[in-house]
Amino acid sequence: MVPRLFAWLRKHQRLVDTLFMVPLGAVAVIVRGRWIETTSDGLPQQTPYLLNLALAVAMCLPLVWRRRWPRAVFAVIAGAAFVQWLVGANVAVFDLALLVAMYTVAAECAFRWALAALLINELGLILLVWKLMSQPEPQGAWRELSPDSIALGAIWLCGLYISTRRKYTLSLEERARRLERERDAQAEVAAAAERARIAREMHDVIAHSISVMVIQADGASYAIDTDAARAKRAMRAIGDTGRSALTEMRRMLGVLREGDGKAALAPQPGVDELPHLVEQIRSTGLPVELTIDGAQVPLPGGMELALYRIAQEALTNVMKHAGPSATAWVELHYGDGAVELRIRDDGRGATFSDGRGHGLVSMRERVAVYGGEVTAAPARGGGFEVVARMPVRESPAKQEVGTP
Repeated sequence: MVPRLFAWLRKHQRLVDTLFMVPLGAVAVIVRGRWIETTSDGLPQQTPYLLNLALAVAMCLPLVWRRRWPRAVFAVIAGAAFVQWLVGANVAVFDLALLVAMYTVAAECAFRWALAALLINELGLILLVWKLMSQPEPQGAWRELSPDSIALGAIWLCGLYISTRRKYTLSLEERARRLERERDAQAEVAAAAERARIAREMHDVIAHSISVMVIQADGASYAIDTDAARAKRAMRAIGDTGRSALTEMRRMLGVLREGDGKAALAPQPGVDELPHLVEQIRSTGLPVELTIDGAQVPLPGGMELALYRIAQEALTNVMKHAGPSATAWVELHYGDGAVELRIRDDGRGATFSDGRGHGLVSMRERVAVYGGEVTAAPARGGGFEVVARMPVRESPAKQEVGTP
């Protein structure tokens, strides 16, 4: 309940100030002050009621707006206190308003204004003591100056503490907002990277599978009347390719659906699947030869997936652009500190493109994750060649590299 009460009070500060001002003004009106001057018989005379009422209103009513205009409110109250000193009225209950106004200036305004409010109050205290000392019976008025000044300084320091505390809280809130904006920006970057990764995977899977299915379907349509067995083989290849594509798509979509990451544990294709990929391409009628040489070393799963996708994309483009009489070669070489994948053909040497340039961009993004490079250009003697080279560290098993 206490935190709720303070939160409610912070939201209704004008009401709080009004509730503080009303009883203070009421007491000030009821308890009349006295004149500092005395009559001829030595007795202090009473402050006129209307003057007492005017001073109470002038010093208490502005407190309602002390948070909105702290300097103006302090100036009005200090002016009323100076008038009170000029007419010779003694200190009354409503003089507490001057301390409240000084506290507000110290808590709400810059230090120079807080210091000015303290000096003005201290000056008023000195003027009051000076006038008391001019009376027939000063009764040690100067001895009251030190404790009153200490009390005045304590109230002023409380206002400075509240000001420092508020600035510190505001800085923490601003830092929290800045960190929240940075977190949202990082989340957007991560989401964009994940969308790019999924787009690469979907492009490679769908483009390759559909290209194989289209070529097989064209072959089956030509052979269905003259060679039924060949047409059946082509249709079976279409079914196998479609099922394989659906399996990979379900795996990728499962990563999006599963919040616990279990779908991400499904195995991804790697270099061990290259023979199967080559056989699939051969089934379309494109002669492909696969060569793997060098001392084979274990590679990170992400790097193996990148090599497989690059070979898949390159062979898909050979099928689409190299022509019907082309032959392709896939060479995977494990060298000193690097692995190199080379896909070349002897076809028409058409520019490497999937219509919108996604294929080559996808390759470069995959290779860049591992600090490698990829080139795609016409080969010497005709045809086209794609070369991807990625460095391999001495202890790949210790690498903590995510799947691109």
